[in-house]
Amino acid sequence: MTARFYADLALSVGDALALPERAARHVQVLRLQPEAVITLFNSQGGEFEARITRMGRSDVQVVITGHQAVEREARRAVHLAIGMPANERMDWLVEKASELGAASITPLMAERSVLRLKGERADKKVAHWQGVAIAACEQCGRNRLPPVHGVENLTDWLAALPHPSPTTPRLLLSLRAGTQPLLLALTGSDGVAPVTLLSGPEGGLSAAEEDAAIAAGFVPVTLGPRTLRAETAPLAGLALLTLQG
Repeated sequence: MTARFYADLALSVGDALALPERAARHVQVLRLQPEAVITLFNSQGGEFEARITRMGRSDVQVVITGHQAVEREARRAVHLAIGMPANERMDWLVEKASELGAASITPLMAERSVLRLKGERADKKVAHWQGVAIAACEQCGRNRLPPVHGVENLTDWLAALPHPSPTTPRLLLSLRAGTQPLLLALTGSDGVAPVTLLSGPEGGLSAAEEDAAIAAGFVPVTLGPRTLRAETAPLAGLALLTLQG
């Protein structure tokens, strides 16, 4: 399989250019040589074939030789909003969510959140998670990079959402008794309408937070009788929504 790299550049067939630092570093680690062919994508559509023309000590030069208008996105765009789990579990969640086709990822701080971030520390974490998403897309073949948005307080995030619309469902993973199964909540949907999926941190959302989410247009749904971990539940819901068709 041809090595794939994300390049945050304008790419066109015939261009000769230097790879961004991150991609160049990985090309050097793989010990690729001039004339080797790699694949580049820039999240603007499709992927590009590129031939290495020069391997410097700290730079890699390539020429773009072709473009394929291939996409590997899910039919349904699922925007994941998650109460951040602590430690390396958030890294794992971002990686797997990117592989499963999340359209975007919004890290949230809720009442029961263990991980609390703000300021420069939050910015560094978001940049790190975006790097995790890039690596996942390089590995799985996605040509569209899911943005990892800045860390937000759940209450503020809910208040800033636009008025809910029946054509853009909002789903809340909940342990409340009597909650309907996730896919049942989308009965009658065309299968491609964008969905926002909200999931809580360790310990789940508080009753007041769930009420606020419901007031903002979220429909409580369940994944079954078992209580899944904070990093498992959103991925299970995401898989149900993106791996169909």
